[in-house]
Amino acid sequence: MRAFNANSGNTISAKSGMIGRVALGMALAAATLTGGVDAMAKDKPAAVPAGKATANSKEFATAAAPLQKTLADARPAIDKFNAAPVGAAKDAALGELKAVMAGAPPQLAVAEAAVKTPGDRLLLGQWGSMVGSVLGDAKLMQHALQNVIDSGVAPDDRIPGYRFQLGNSAYANKDYAGAIAALTPLVAGNFSDNAAAEILADSYAKQGQPAQGLAAMKVAVDARRAAGGTVPDSWFTRANTIAYSASPKLSTEGVQWAQMMVAANPTPLNWLGAAQLVRLYGNYGSQDTVDISRLMFRTGALNGKSKDIEREYVEYLQAADPRRLPGEVVKVGDAAIAAGALRATDTFVADSLTQARGRVAADKASLPAAAKSAQASPTGVLAMATGDGFLSYGMDAQAEELYKLAIQKGGVDKDKATLRLGIAQSDAGKTAEAKATFGTVAGKSAPIAKLWSTYLDAKAVGKAG
Repeated sequence: MRAFNANSGNTISAKSGMIGRVALGMALAAATLTGGVDAMAKDKPAAVPAGKATANSKEFATAAAPLQKTLADARPAIDKFNAAPVGAAKDAALGELKAVMAGAPPQLAVAEAAVKTPGDRLLLGQWGSMVGSVLGDAKLMQHALQNVIDSGVAPDDRIPGYRFQLGNSAYANKDYAGAIAALTPLVAGNFSDNAAAEILADSYAKQGQPAQGLAAMKVAVDARRAAGGTVPDSWFTRANTIAYSASPKLSTEGVQWAQMMVAANPTPLNWLGAAQLVRLYGNYGSQDTVDISRLMFRTGALNGKSKDIEREYVEYLQAADPRRLPGEVVKVGDAAIAAGALRATDTFVADSLTQARGRVAADKASLPAAAKSAQASPTGVLAMATGDGFLSYGMDAQAEELYKLAIQKGGVDKDKATLRLGIAQSDAGKTAEAKATFGTVAGKSAPIAKLWSTYLDAKAVGKAG
């Protein structure tokens, strides 16, 4: 791969619940027993959700007393952490806070053994979430958040957030089944944080279920679009990474996601990545590469000076071949040099352009006679070759006529001829005809035709690249 970096989407940093003023404040506000024990540091208990009983048992209140004292003793350290500026002072304050809370995990275990009511489990989970966040303990966080969810009495408006944190923690702990269970309903419901869909899809992939991961990502895309939202590029990158890693098994799905990516956001970089992916999955030869490179050239995907662009130009010139399409080689080579992507002094570039320029005049002059001969030929082979020549010189009307003739006479790759007929119509500005033509392309050329059709859609709304 080149512009599409197969490793670019391989790592997801789970949001492990980094602590801050708001996070600690909310945790402490909820960290009170509602069954008769005094509120910690005089904070009011969390509001009881309508229809949900959150009272705490006396057994739990007794067992949790040491933990509650630890959390109360942590108040000054929490205030110091909140007030500290970002940097060394904040880090030092966090170190002090961790020291104060170091004894909390075993106290949590004692309290958990005494859980009797849903309210007990909810509060235990809230406390554990705060402790796990401060100590940076992902396993403790996951267990605590599971307690919150399992309590069944968490405030409805906070359940999505708890589920997201639970999925994050499970992913960080490599509990991919747990992450899937937590995040699936969120993604289906168009959860606002874009990372949820990526973590869900990658959890499937890490379980050896890439197809299910792509299906989950498609659910996310559909839910976001149904809500009128914009699908982030990172989702397509994630899906393409999963498909690419599973190829050739998921080549068909990979082509679909590459097309979806560029259809959603037809930037030059996305055009480059989509075209490269389609070429990779199709295992195309040089003649098909020319048609893909032509699309890159027209969409602006080859604008730039990166090594990726340089290699694409070289591949384009090699596929076009100065002996076969000299006019196109000159046009593309000159454009690459003008853009700074290739150097005129490079041996390959200089040799290609020298050969091509020496052939252009005679090649172009031969086309009218070849077109006449094609009319009398028993097959469409000569018509196809001559159409290729006209197309390479931008003589779209003549190319269109000859491709139609080649298809009519037969003896050629019909789908490839139809694809190039659509390209000629596209270049001529016959958008409706080109769209219809691309829609009839089947077989191995179909993915390329689909990309060209997507290009026409982008042009229609002024977003060709």
